[in-house]
Amino acid sequence: MGKITVEECKCDGQVIQGLKVITPTVFGDERGYFMETYNYNDMKEAGLDYEFVQDNQSASKKGVLRGLHFQKEFPQDKLVRVIRGEVFDVAVDLREESETFGKWFGVRLSEENKKQFFIPKNFAHGFIVLSDYAEFCYKCTDFYHPNDEGGLLWKDPQIGVQWPMPDGMTEDDLILSDKDKLWGGIADYKK
Repeated sequence: MGKITVEECKCDGQVIQGLKVITPTVFGDERGYFMETYNYNDMKEAGLDYEFVQDNQSASKKGVLRGLHFQKEFPQDKLVRVIRGEVFDVAVDLREESETFGKWFGVRLSEENKKQFFIPKNFAHGFIVLSDYAEFCYKCTDFYHPNDEGGLLWKDPQIGVQWPMPDGMTEDDLILSDKDKLWGGIADYKK
């Protein structure tokens, strides 16, 4: 048996197919800990047989909200995790043929819980930094393609993501890029 636990993700009691939370086995003692952050065989055994071609890492301060982003012509499967701090990570189903189109799921990822979030192609993705600082890492199954990014407004009421606010902050205090302030809602979604 592999060294990971894989959980299905649900919205309103309905499973969002393909979306998974992955918890690695952590081996710890008085010296610290060891874990495998990625093992192809364990992932394949869990039904996640993907070839990752690019690793990315970002750093953000408390209150930064990135997203909700997706790739239009060159969609990517992503395996995301946090190596420092804590974020609330969100995926929104954009597969128009899916029973859960427009549904979202969110999970807290942190250096403490060591959870990972597998996000299939054709999902919008974003996160908000809850700690003072966070470092975020993710693997992708396709390379970055300039000018291929799309997005959805992070507070689209039709999607209804319940973003937790970092301690001592309100929505007005959040830090977003100019483009993340201007995306349209899911009613305007075009791949």
